[in-house]
Amino acid sequence: MKNLRILLADDHEVVREGVRRLIEKESGWEICGEVDDGRKAVALAVQLKPDIVVLDIAMPELNGLEATRQIKGVLPKTEVLILTGEESEQVIHEVFAVGARSYILKSDFGGHLVAAIRALGEHKHYFTNHISEVVFARYFDGESGGGKDKTEGLTPREREIVQLLGEGKSNKSTAAVLGISIKTVETHRATAMRKLRLDSFAGLVRYAIRNKIIAA
Repeated sequence: MKNLRILLADDHEVVREGVRRLIEKESGWEICGEVDDGRKAVALAVQLKPDIVVLDIAMPELNGLEATRQIKGVLPKTEVLILTGEESEQVIHEVFAVGARSYILKSDFGGHLVAAIRALGEHKHYFTNHISEVVFARYFDGESGGGKDKTEGLTPREREIVQLLGEGKSNKSTAAVLGISIKTVETHRATAMRKLRLDSFAGLVRYAIRNKIIAA
């Protein structure tokens, strides 16, 4: 079996423990790092250059969708497996659009995680039957399959700021996390709200929850 170095990112210890147990049973596989938020996942991936990253979709600081986008941008050969409790057709399409090769529900991971990692180790996609139906349904219906990104129009930086502000961080705290000025945060926030046609911060938070940028 091919040796694989795997980075695990999930903000729930019990999930990480379950995944770790499955992975450590496989000869030649190792957990090279564990983190509990998306921003740490990106930083550690850049540092360790793992073969595979197992990411939760709903993580603090930076959600799995944005983390995948950033990891694949820097490490195109690193494969990403999304492990999540969210069963959303739109999110499934968005996840594959940014470069992940597998999307496994946490309720299914006991029976599919090892097979998914093995497939990703060979740079192949892995779908459960249910996810396959969702992925290919649009093609069968005569649509392009790409779908419309619910955050279409927002830049990656604007999406990051929407998440951090939606999680309750102030403009100052958000600026510190991203290493930018408070004025820049305010500008991106105003631009995002204008693009989304929102007139209140409460509306921005509702948007972030509704579109899975932050967890409810």
